[in-house]
Amino acid sequence: MEKQGFNPFAMAQAQFDNIADELGLDAATKDLLRNPMREYHFNIPIRMDDGTVKVFRGFRVQHNDARGPGKGGIRFHPQETIDTVRALSMWMTWKCAVVDIPLGGSKGGVVCDPHHLSMREQEQICRVWVRQLAKNVGPISDVPAPDVMTSAQHMLWMLDEFEAIHGSKLPGFITGKPVGMGGSLGRTEATGYGVIFTVREALKSLGIRPEDTTASVQGFGNVAQYAIRLYEQLGGKVKCVSCWDQEDQASYSFKKDDGIEFDKLLEITDRFGGIDKGKAKELGYEILGADAWLEQDVDILIPAALENQINAGNVDKIHRNVKIVAEGANGPTTPDADKVLEERKIFVIPDFLANAGGVTCSYFEQVQCNMNYFWEKDEVLGKLDLKMTSAFNSVMELSLKRKLFMRDAAYHIAIGRVAQACHDRGWV
Repeated sequence: MEKQGFNPFAMAQAQFDNIADELGLDAATKDLLRNPMREYHFNIPIRMDDGTVKVFRGFRVQHNDARGPGKGGIRFHPQETIDTVRALSMWMTWKCAVVDIPLGGSKGGVVCDPHHLSMREQEQICRVWVRQLAKNVGPISDVPAPDVMTSAQHMLWMLDEFEAIHGSKLPGFITGKPVGMGGSLGRTEATGYGVIFTVREALKSLGIRPEDTTASVQGFGNVAQYAIRLYEQLGGKVKCVSCWDQEDQASYSFKKDDGIEFDKLLEITDRFGGIDKGKAKELGYEILGADAWLEQDVDILIPAALENQINAGNVDKIHRNVKIVAEGANGPTTPDADKVLEERKIFVIPDFLANAGGVTCSYFEQVQCNMNYFWEKDEVLGKLDLKMTSAFNSVMELSLKRKLFMRDAAYHIAIGRVAQACHDRGWV
């Protein structure tokens, strides 16, 4: 999750510090916003299927709730660290603010590898995670959601445990639940679709038609899959995708110059987004190294995997024809790589704007649960398109008006809104 020497929280703080100085925030506001309001570290003891007891480490970080209840996913990952969770919680605060939904930023995690855990063992981890936090999270304080290697099933186990503890039906406690059990239609597609809604608007601003473009995508999980699906519906062509290979513990890129065959590729993909190399080769794909996805001669790059993927070591490999980087992942570009993209005048759609479709639809799910009235999919996706387009246009407008890099413009809007909420409440 973190490459040697890379600290995602230090990166998130550095990004914040730069904008805080530009906004002229006072020292107290800076101190308040550059660190989490509160965080929880705890043990999760589990009796494994073989009868032994194993202790996992769990976290929940609540960065800021001035604009509303905390919101943020729970990821299961063997290399999870508290600094990753801190950074993600901070980015969630800015993400909710930039799309102007009344929520704050939180994030959670467990250091574990679901690849090597039975479903019963995963269920126990979910239930104990909730037991450790039952008094500190909830529908009007902090609302979790799925993230890396967690699913609707994990959320439902967590909801069941939370409701059992509190003796009430509280479906608004958690989002990303199965449809029919309080989940929202459109939630599965939301993050990937949101990325492409912003790509569509960026292309429009550059005077380029989607059908005249090609793309390369890092990752082949839920976000990447739905981004590819909608991008292809708009007429674009994806030439390369990459994914993590669990068996080899390495990433590979899968290239086809005449365009990937999405549905066929999906048939040879596991539930974690891993593509079968042997079968891909039979389908005519060229199997390349980890960084090959960003070296392609395409118009659009979509990093949709983990943080720190475009960095000082590989940013120069980006092809001269690339016009847009749409960050489907959280924190995929380091500040030093960002400077290179800015110098090359590559249009960057920053992560907390590009991938805000997921949290926006989570907010819709929360609203529907609290009303006990659920919308049709077209209504959900229509509202999502409206919210994402509006947020993009606000950032684009400020970017042009103040001659700011898109990431800086998005930060100006998000941090300004959160700082104002803190001032209005009398916190600083």
